[in-house]
Amino acid sequence: MKSELKDKVIIVTGASEGIGRAMCMALSEHGMKIVLAARNEERLMELKKDIESKGSQALVVVTDVTDEEACRRLIEKTVETYGQLDILVNNAGQTMWTKMEEMADTSIFKRLMQLNFFGSLYCTYYADPHLRKTKGRLVMISSMSGLMGVPSRTAYCASKYALVGFSESLRVELRKSGVTVTIVAPDFVLSEIHKRALDGKGNPLGQSPLKESDIMTAEECAALIIDATVKRKRLLLTSFRGKLGLFIKFFAPKILDKMTGKTMEDIK
Repeated sequence: MKSELKDKVIIVTGASEGIGRAMCMALSEHGMKIVLAARNEERLMELKKDIESKGSQALVVVTDVTDEEACRRLIEKTVETYGQLDILVNNAGQTMWTKMEEMADTSIFKRLMQLNFFGSLYCTYYADPHLRKTKGRLVMISSMSGLMGVPSRTAYCASKYALVGFSESLRVELRKSGVTVTIVAPDFVLSEIHKRALDGKGNPLGQSPLKESDIMTAEECAALIIDATVKRKRLLLTSFRGKLGLFIKFFAPKILDKMTGKTMEDIK
């Protein structure tokens, strides 16, 4: 794996915490050139030091992916600095935990669509010509919620379904270019995203609604994503429950509805 990744240039959005940070730290063992993109400059600079101590290069580009111009600058700065782009990991995202009937208005849908879908779209659009030159890799961090409906996460599901549809369509367009698209659909992962999940009024929950001792760590998830990236896999499902759920969806969808509903009721 080291020879496969050495000297490759990779952008990871949402790099300051969670899966993004765990990926960057794992990748730092492979002599890569890692571009760190997120809004929190202080956290990114700390991560940069940690990466460089492991022998990889790191470039911090403070980026709000909901801003199209910022995404364009991210790609341009990367290519100006390193001369190429080999891998783009669209990881930045946010979630929510509230039923639609409990929402104060529809703004949550707009916010999550802008971040989870359009943020990835903007980065991908400007990265496309550079990835074609290197026959590179696109990695889209979606969710199991992008493959099956989950109650209390309607806006999140909508944004992740949009990301999956975009990714699958783009994969076909890119089939002769040498660029591959890997869709990642994690189950629940231990990260700050659950504490920052939006409630019905659009405010962060402040604490995770999950029993965190029972879910996958960000480091475990990052290792699976890196392996899928190297192997240019089409789809990565990170849990047996996710694989079983997707199977049931096609053959017994009503059963899946009951299972998913029960799971979310137990969480709450």
